Amino acid sequence: MKALVLEAYNKLVYKDFPDPLVADDEVLIKVEAVGICGSDVHGMDGSSGRRIPPLVMGHEAAGTIKALGLDVEGWKEGDRVTFDSTIYKLDDWYTRKGMYNLSDGRMVLGVSPGEYRRHGAFAEYVNVPQHILYRIPDDVTFTQASMVEPVAVAAHAVGLSSLEWNDTAVVVGAGMIGLFVIQVLRARGCGKIIAIDLEEQKLALAKELGADVGLNPKRDDIRKEVEALTDGRGADLAFEVVGISATVKTAIESVRRGATVTLVGNLASTAEIPLQEVVTRQIRLQGSCAICGEYPAVLEMIARKEVNVDAILSAEAPLSEGANWFQRLYKKEPGLIKVVLNP
Repeated sequence: MKALVLEAYNKLVYKDFPDPLVADDEVLIKVEAVGICGSDVHGMDGSSGRRIPPLVMGHEAAGTIKALGLDVEGWKEGDRVTFDSTIYKLDDWYTRKGMYNLSDGRMVLGVSPGEYRRHGAFAEYVNVPQHILYRIPDDVTFTQASMVEPVAVAAHAVGLSSLEWNDTAVVVGAGMIGLFVIQVLRARGCGKIIAIDLEEQKLALAKELGADVGLNPKRDDIRKEVEALTDGRGADLAFEVVGISATVKTAIESVRRGATVTLVGNLASTAEIPLQEVVTRQIRLQGSCAICGEYPAVLEMIARKEVNVDAILSAEAPLSEGANWFQRLYKKEPGLIKVVLNP
């Protein structure tokens, strides 16, 4: 098969690659659409430390079942499917507790952090276990289904929060995940949604997709503006979707006493926090890791058009042109948010 292979850091090559070997509990999927995740872009240059070459990256994908392992039941060739990015064991302690995203020995497709290497979906074919498969509704395209994974990441974060009807929420970072957080918050009955970002173009899109207000730290006093919008208290919730010290601090400073700040971004491995402010204002900090069962709900939300994934899509291109699109994303080309490749 053909695949886009990370042969060395900053070296992506479209080339022949061995076909996947399908285990008894797995299916072989012909990939129809696969999205470039921001983590793939950071993996390309080695900065994340989680994509050690050689590797076929890619974990946001959809396609058609082409072959079944001996133990697979309930699926057939030709079924239109998408799949979780996390491969987990069904008999794990965390899985049994409903937290498969935290399970021991879990693997992420298209990732090689050192302890494992699991080739992903920047290829004509990919193999995945049957228990992470999800059927694509008839009125959802392969391209739309390839964006289910980042929407599910957003939905998981919102689901972990203490959101109540008509709460005010701050979303720090209006990139792809942040834009999906905004849409999920709106669908879940959030009241006022305040988007914060350094790029005016992203803030404009955030407002199109459900944010009531867009604030830019380069021109706005964030704390003062948020307090003015919330009767002097601060927001009830904040979602930090970048993952660096400055944005974590912004999220904490934007909320009222007793609020919850959900940390979704993890661009940096460590971040400083204003500890005394967290303690004396009794602010709850919580992390949100990946996905844990949100796929079916998200697929239905996309089918019902409660979440607009098409608005995030910047371009579709052949997988053979993938290296060029990676470079354009890496250089932060203005207006470029989501690129989907077609093998």
